[in-house]
Amino acid sequence: MPDFTTSDGLRLHYTDRGTGQPILCLSGLTRNATDFDYVAPHQSDARLIALDYRGRGQSDWADPASYTIPVEARDVVELLDHLELQRAPILGTSRGGLIAMMLCATAKDRVAGVCLNDIGPEIAPEGIAAIMAYIGRNPVQKTHAEAAAMRAELMAGFANVPHARWVDEVEKHYRQTDEGLVINYDPGLADTVRAGGAQPAPDLWPLFDAMDGLPLACIRGANSNLLAPATLAEMRRRRPDMIVAEVPDRGHVPFLDEPQALAAIAAWRALL
Repeated sequence: MPDFTTSDGLRLHYTDRGTGQPILCLSGLTRNATDFDYVAPHQSDARLIALDYRGRGQSDWADPASYTIPVEARDVVELLDHLELQRAPILGTSRGGLIAMMLCATAKDRVAGVCLNDIGPEIAPEGIAAIMAYIGRNPVQKTHAEAAAMRAELMAGFANVPHARWVDEVEKHYRQTDEGLVINYDPGLADTVRAGGAQPAPDLWPLFDAMDGLPLACIRGANSNLLAPATLAEMRRRRPDMIVAEVPDRGHVPFLDEPQALAAIAAWRALL
């Protein structure tokens, strides 16, 4: 089981699969390396390296105050150091895309390109509200089967998703116990996120602009409540060369094995 120790003494887990071009895969806020299980079979010529952030998945929990984008970006650099990779392109889902932008602003020499999955430098208020409603809470359903059955109703913006995919999702992100389902991340993450939400939102456009000169792509769920069409339009205005794909029947976030997503990833990889 691959892991490494951070400069502040935390054991972080990561997956490292395949051979070929290294791509660093960074997952969503409460999620983990399994986010990239669906896209992996379609990238057989790549080495996909996916990190479980501190407090998530199989990584150690830490002081929740350290569950921040700057600290997580530092962890990513230390992972690259551990793997002896000078630079790598980043496929970043949601939170992972924000971390990628932060790295471009603070350690650009370590980044070879960025593909954003349903994230931009502005986060729509309805998306933030949806996050605040679930973060840190165990589901009310008691079994994986019950949670999977409810998933299609609970996931706003998603349609035409096979039931087997929802089964996969709940099994990846909840542990089934005698008392019911339990989230597989530190509930303390919720306190840090909510504390951040009480502060004025920072201007993240300088982080987006820091990706200038790097191959850039953005995949958006056509029904996303997090990445608004107006934000994507401004991203395209600033980066006319950005590869863009909108995935129908998907909200936040696409699974990345949809045809539109795969085409965007292929076009982005061709530029690396």
